[in-house]
Amino acid sequence: MTAGLDTPDRRGRTGLDRHGRDLSGNPRVRVTDVAVLSCDWYVLRRTTFDYQHSDGHWSREQRETYDRGDGATVLLYNTGRRTVLLTRQFRLPAYVNGHRDGMLIETAAGLLDGDAPEEAIRREAAEETGHTIGTPEPVFEVYMSPGSVTERLHFFAAPYDRVARAADGYGIAAEGEDITTVELPFDEALAMVRSGDIADAKTIMLLQWAALDGPYRHPDQP
Repeated sequence: MTAGLDTPDRRGRTGLDRHGRDLSGNPRVRVTDVAVLSCDWYVLRRTTFDYQHSDGHWSREQRETYDRGDGATVLLYNTGRRTVLLTRQFRLPAYVNGHRDGMLIETAAGLLDGDAPEEAIRREAAEETGHTIGTPEPVFEVYMSPGSVTERLHFFAAPYDRVARAADGYGIAAEGEDITTVELPFDEALAMVRSGDIADAKTIMLLQWAALDGPYRHPDQP
């Protein structure tokens, strides 16, 4: 008996080795085996499949995929003050891969955890910034690291009211979250992208969207 396969893992899941076996959207891909390598919290799988190349020949391939579920993120903006409200928190993967202190400035974000994307991002915005937002504006949906991670991230934007000062202690303490809000002038946030002080992909994408097509788009811009 194996946890996550025929008995529940610590998140109550079974049948994790069946995910992806019934894919049929691409006739050039034939999945032959799915093995669960880890399911301590998220799920690491090794999938074996036959792939038909452009010249017609078939090859046997293996890939590992990391399944952490889909997520959502939101850019909070205040056009009257021409500001954005971001977060700062410690990210161990960035820290071990060369970031000077692992403290990343980001848009509020989190996993869907079974909720609809709009519902999830309202929840995350409240947890991480203390702000209750209305109906967020959908921006786009993106696979952030499609070579290895299955996650599809839903991007949103929403206005926020003025905040008097940055605040500490947001997030869910039981999950180890310790989040600080950071209110920045929009132009300063863009400058921080150029300098490397903002190095989070989802945040950069939403700031660029805001400048090109969003609330801070120049009125004369085609």
